[in-house]
Amino acid sequence: MRLMLSFFRAYRGPTLLMLLALLLSGLAEGIGLSALLPALNIALGTGRMDTGAADLSGYEAVIVETLHSLGIATTLGNMLLLVLLGIFFKSVFLLLAQRQVGYTAAQVGTDLRLNMLRAILRSRWEYFLHQPAGRLTNALATEAERSSQSFVHGATAITFLIQSMIYGAVAFALSWKASLVAIVAGAIVIGLSHFLVRITRRAGRRQTSLLTSLIGNLTDILASVKAMKAMAREGQADRVLASDTGKLNKALRRQVIAAAGLDAGQELMFAGFICLGIYVALGIYDMELPTVMVLVVALGRAFSFLGKVQKQYQKLVQGESAYWAMLDSISEARDAAESAGGAAPPTLATGIRFEGVGFSYGENASVFHDLTLDIRAGSLTTLVGPSGTGKTTLVDLVIGLLQPTQGEIRVDGEPLSGLDPRAWRRQIGYVPQDTVLLHSSIRDNVTLGDPDLTPEAIEQALRDAGAWDFIQALPDGVDTVVGERGGKLSGGQRQRVVIARALINQPQLLILDEATSALDPDSEQAVRQTMEALKGRITLLAISHNRGMVEAADCVYRLRDGRAEPVIAGDVA
Repeated sequence: MRLMLSFFRAYRGPTLLMLLALLLSGLAEGIGLSALLPALNIALGTGRMDTGAADLSGYEAVIVETLHSLGIATTLGNMLLLVLLGIFFKSVFLLLAQRQVGYTAAQVGTDLRLNMLRAILRSRWEYFLHQPAGRLTNALATEAERSSQSFVHGATAITFLIQSMIYGAVAFALSWKASLVAIVAGAIVIGLSHFLVRITRRAGRRQTSLLTSLIGNLTDILASVKAMKAMAREGQADRVLASDTGKLNKALRRQVIAAAGLDAGQELMFAGFICLGIYVALGIYDMELPTVMVLVVALGRAFSFLGKVQKQYQKLVQGESAYWAMLDSISEARDAAESAGGAAPPTLATGIRFEGVGFSYGENASVFHDLTLDIRAGSLTTLVGPSGTGKTTLVDLVIGLLQPTQGEIRVDGEPLSGLDPRAWRRQIGYVPQDTVLLHSSIRDNVTLGDPDLTPEAIEQALRDAGAWDFIQALPDGVDTVVGERGGKLSGGQRQRVVIARALINQPQLLILDEATSALDPDSEQAVRQTMEALKGRITLLAISHNRGMVEAADCVYRLRDGRAEPVIAGDVA
């Protein structure tokens, strides 16, 4: 039950309330069951309720004495009323406990998802780049849900355990010898069937691993489905997914077989040991029939709940691997958190300077050495060069996602490492090569749901991006839904919406990472005109091989052999 102890430490208040409600529910049920014995004696005419407690058996005498001390007459009506009240209060407290379990389970899933997201988003960029998208998707969509369900199964197991203990206590009070024989035998049943729980635990771990693989492959395949269909390679994707799905199916079958075996084996063996308890009570100890009847009810319910405890525990171990996997992922991401950086407020009045900067991805993957260049404030600086020369890496260094291994990057003369990194990034607008739009309105795509952005700010950003005219011509204007990945807009229109998104917060630095590489000549010209209109108002840094963007630049650098060479626009091939 290490998993439940972990939950209890994390959610101490809610779990204590749950346990209190479960204990009160069990006590109420025990009181109702205890009142059943004198009720049966009265109904069968074997009880001597009018003669006091002296002539009664031990447990029944305690019940009658307690009732008399409370001023409750031991009549059939009163006993049945106590039984009903016990059931009523048991149901009320059980409802409160189950509600608390549901609330806490929902909170478990929510907290795991948020902690995972926050840890990943605050991790170093190098760490994030090595994380498969499918792993994060699986954690948020599947493992968090399995973890919360494990809490439900664990809480349910505790519920059944408390109820089993209450019924077991009543049975011991009636006849500890007969109860002891039956309960020892029941413990043997639990021990013998525990290997099925171990099978389920192993299958659960396998399921966690296979789900991560399956969803990771599925995410990658869906991202490239167009290319696969274009080359008639769907069959290969089908084989990969079929293999993962087949392995997952085997793991699920093991879980099903283990659960079915536990159900079938427990029911038969528990029934046999209840019969053994009845035989001991009647045949050996010659107990009265009403007492034996209550004993049978108590032992039967105790065994029933004990069996349910093991079944719920089996379900708990089936999902516990998902919880530990999520905690490991969160811990790993937190260990890879970005450094806090400095605290100096950033400005961009004069420019950004690289002074002898070096950077490498590991020991044998050097990208820059002794890189020196200037990005003047208010100007358009364009980076060119073959693929693999570090253009995107340079942009990541400017943003602060990567840290140089030598040299210094300065912003207005201040070391970038000494600036508040989040404040610096809030001054940056970034336009990636892939124009990813939400399946929502243009308004939502520009604001990303920020309620503080006004309609005037949205309009200004769209105007600055050169998108206002075509949006005004749409039937719903800024409320037009752009479709999946912006499919209802042309490539140039999507790009200008993305530029408006980058401009909405009035950045001091606008970065375009191959933003015009997939555009037609007319769209490229429109984006160029937008950049020229922005020159002088904000600082622009572009990665582009487009001649128009190069010609519009105030300064062009060609990256080659780990260095940056200033070139004249007309010399760029």
